[in-house]
Amino acid sequence: MADRVTIQDIADELGVSRNTVSKAINNTGILADATRERVLKKAIEMGYKQISYDNIYGSGRTGTSLPSETNKREISLFTSNSIGSSHFASTMLDKFQRELSGMGHSFTMHRLREHEIESLSLPSFYNEKRTAGIICVEMFNKDYCHMLCGLDVPTLFVDSPVADFDRPLKSDCLYMDNQTDIGCFVHEMIRRGKKRIGFIGDISHCQSFYERFLGYRNAMYLSGLSCPSDYCITENRRNTRIPGYEPYREYIKEEIQKRRELPDVFICANDFVALDTMQVFKELGIRVPEDVWLCGFDDSPESRVTSPTLTTIHIHSQIMGLSAVHLLMSRIKEPTLNFRRIYTETSLIYRESTED
Repeated sequence: MADRVTIQDIADELGVSRNTVSKAINNTGILADATRERVLKKAIEMGYKQISYDNIYGSGRTGTSLPSETNKREISLFTSNSIGSSHFASTMLDKFQRELSGMGHSFTMHRLREHEIESLSLPSFYNEKRTAGIICVEMFNKDYCHMLCGLDVPTLFVDSPVADFDRPLKSDCLYMDNQTDIGCFVHEMIRRGKKRIGFIGDISHCQSFYERFLGYRNAMYLSGLSCPSDYCITENRRNTRIPGYEPYREYIKEEIQKRRELPDVFICANDFVALDTMQVFKELGIRVPEDVWLCGFDDSPESRVTSPTLTTIHIHSQIMGLSAVHLLMSRIKEPTLNFRRIYTETSLIYRESTED
C-alpha cells in the first residue's frame, strides 16, 4: 500500500494543495518552514517513496530531515515579515525563483521568529551545507544582518537597515530608485503652486525610507524651499511596528494634532504609511484631496482601490527580480568582487489624492 502513496494522497491527508506538497517534497518554490516540515513528516509516515529520508524514529532526533539534493544547490530567502500579494517583493521573488529554477537552483524560504533574531540564531531548517547564497528581504535588524554577512555565504539584501557608516554591511544591496521620482513629484507640486510640502515616515525604519526622505529634502533644497520640522513626521514610538499597525496610526494622529497648520502636500514613505495617514485624516475631518494632497510609494494594490485612489511611485518588481538573480549569481561565481549597490527604475503615477 505504501508503494502506491501519491502526492495527492498526502495533500488530501493534510488538507493542503497538491502544489504545496510537491514544493515540499521537491524542495522548490516559496514555502514556510513549518509547512514544509509538516508535509515531509506526513510523507514519511505514509511511506511515500520518492524522497530520500533518514528513519527518525528511535534515533533521538526530533523533526524530519530534508530531501536529499544531488546536482542542485539551494538559495535561501530570509525575511522577518510575511510577504503577501500586496508586497512589492511578492512579484519580484516570483521572477527571482523562475530565473533560479532555470539555472538548476532550488529556493527555500525562512521566516525568522523574533527569538531567532534576538539571539542571532539561524532558523532550524536552514541547511548550511546546501546553501549557495542567501537573499534577505525585510531584514532590518542591524546585528542580525551583520551576523549573516559573517557566515562566508554570498548574501544579497533587497533593501537593508539604515546605513551605519561605522559598520557598513559587507554585502551586495539592491534597492528601487528611492529619490528620482520623489524629486520629480516635488518639482511638479511646486509647478502647481503647492510649495508647502511635508514628509511622513520613520526614517530609521530602513534604508529606503531614509533615502525617500533624502529625495524629498534634496528636491526642496534645490528648489530653494525649506523643510520645516512642523511639516515632517520622521520618527516613531519606541518598539512600535510600522506601517499598518494601530499604534503607528495613533502616533501619526498625535503628531498631526500637534501641528498648528498642515502643509499643502504630504509625501509618505510608502503606500501603507499613506493609507494610515488617510485614515487618521478621516478621523480628524481632514479631507483628501480637498484639504491636503497625498503621495505614497510602492503602487500597492490597495493604492488603486482606496478612496480617493492614491498618487504613488511604482516599483518595477520584474527588473528587481532579474537584477537580484544577476547580483547573487555573480557573487557566487566570483566571491571576491567589490560589494555593489544597485538601483532600479521607478515610475510616478498620479491619481485622485492629488486631484488627478
